[in-house]
Amino acid sequence: MRLSGMLLPISALPSNYGIGCFSKEAYEFVDTLKKCGQSLWQILPLGPTGYGDSPYQSFSTFAGNPYFIDLETLVKDGLLGRLECEGADFGTGNTIDYEKMFHTRYRILHMAYQRAVTNGITETDDYHSFVKKNESWLPDYALFMALKDANHGKSWSEWEEGIRNRRPEALEEAGQKYKTDIGFYEFVQYEFFRQWDALKKYANEQGIQIIGDIPIYVAFDSADTWANPKLFQLDKEGRPIGVAGCPPDCFSETGQLWGNPLYDWSYHKKTGYAWWMQRIAYCYQLYDVLRIDHFRGFDEYWFVPYGDPTAENGHWEKGPGYELFDVMKKKLGRKKVIAEDLGFLTPSVIRLVKKTGYPGMKILQFAFDAGNDSEYLPHNYDKNCVVYTGTHDNDTAVGFLQNMPEKDKKFAKKYLGHKNDKKLCFEIIRAALSSCADTAIIPMQDYLELDSSARINTPSTLGCNWKWRMDKNALDPKLAKKIYKMAKLYARV
Repeated sequence: MRLSGMLLPISALPSNYGIGCFSKEAYEFVDTLKKCGQSLWQILPLGPTGYGDSPYQSFSTFAGNPYFIDLETLVKDGLLGRLECEGADFGTGNTIDYEKMFHTRYRILHMAYQRAVTNGITETDDYHSFVKKNESWLPDYALFMALKDANHGKSWSEWEEGIRNRRPEALEEAGQKYKTDIGFYEFVQYEFFRQWDALKKYANEQGIQIIGDIPIYVAFDSADTWANPKLFQLDKEGRPIGVAGCPPDCFSETGQLWGNPLYDWSYHKKTGYAWWMQRIAYCYQLYDVLRIDHFRGFDEYWFVPYGDPTAENGHWEKGPGYELFDVMKKKLGRKKVIAEDLGFLTPSVIRLVKKTGYPGMKILQFAFDAGNDSEYLPHNYDKNCVVYTGTHDNDTAVGFLQNMPEKDKKFAKKYLGHKNDKKLCFEIIRAALSSCADTAIIPMQDYLELDSSARINTPSTLGCNWKWRMDKNALDPKLAKKIYKMAKLYARV
């Protein structure tokens, strides 16, 4: 079955109060997807963001981002006053002001929590059931965040020794001392998942499946690393021995230094990959399809010595290979997965992707600089793949076309059959939709024909990323009709 969908982060949705969230605009976007003949909505990771505001550097691989909680829903539930929300400063304009979000959103959510306690919500069976259901990660996360607040945002590696090393008496003392703060973070997660479950259910009822994104790595400064140090390559002091990244490539001449702790795969193997099975099973409670980021890291991963300023001096080490996915299929059954298999692919990586049977990714922005032999050109695809014009790490299609070398643009015009620069953006979309790829995903910015100012992320840079938001009336009925006609023409409806 041929499918198509759109890539749009939750944060980029139009809504009140500074950032996209699970508001009525999210439900309206689902309705628009249906009108456009789409059956997939791909989002970015939903976790709470830390330094740099990246959804790929989260305080928890299990928790949800408090910013995505819809305040209007809390108003309807009697936990907030409308004037309290309208009077708060979440920033102005169409881009996200994360500094203001941090200071204002948590203050507002604390008010909602206090009223939830007063109104008895935290004593209901539903609430207790949520806490019980998530006891494998929620207590550690809530305590982690309470301690992070108490330590003025410092990394857990800088906390007092007893807490840092999770000595039982220190944890028990902290649990009593910060009981109210722990309760707050549990309530925030309860509200997040209550709202997300409702939105996902609505999307599924409209025939829209959610593609979620799971980063291969977790952040060093996270509840996951603090609570489960055995999972990672850490020294006796809790410092990483090596960190994650990738070698020099077209995105960066010095490679990408992500800084995440690397997994101790020998330990994971001994446990039967128990933590990974828990993590993946949890993801399928949240999403219908799972895009696994940096899939090649399961074959080999780039080990960068801790403290190196760039990723240039790293080296490849062996990952778990197919064994992890064999365990996954036996434990969880056959699940829908997209393997992010971008970058330099060795024969062993290619064999791994093929053996799993998962569709890989084809990016049209990579297609026009290597002549007609490029694996990213549609005539070289097989059906079992997912084609994109670009991803969250790429420029928009318009920005890409404006900045591409003339010789590449000349070839692109020949390949796409158009000499008019203004029509090339939609011709790239057409190339994706008309290809034999089973699935085509188009970033929202490309349908809107937006330039580089609408780019979501520029790899290996800090600041000015993850801030773009869509204008409320950008996807109008005329454009929706055009998208539907293209989807129908290429049998994706």
